[in-house]
Amino acid sequence: MNPAKFVAEVRSEAAKVVWPTRKEAGLTTVMVFIMAALVATFFFAVDQLLSLGVELLLSL
Repeated sequence: MNPAKFVAEVRSEAAKVVWPTRKEAGLTTVMVFIMAALVATFFFAVDQLLSLGVELLLSL
C-alpha cells in the first residue's frame, strides 16, 4: 500500500471520530470512579465474610 494513500485514509477515518464533550468526559469519569468504589466495597465485604468463615472453620 502506498504510504501517502495510507495517511490520507487515516486522516479520513480520524475525521469521522466523534469526540465526547468536556461534560460527557467528566460525567463518564465520575461514573467510573463510583463503579470502582462500589466494586471495591463489594470485594472487601466478600473477603471479610470469607475470612470470617475460614477463621470459624479453623477454630473448630
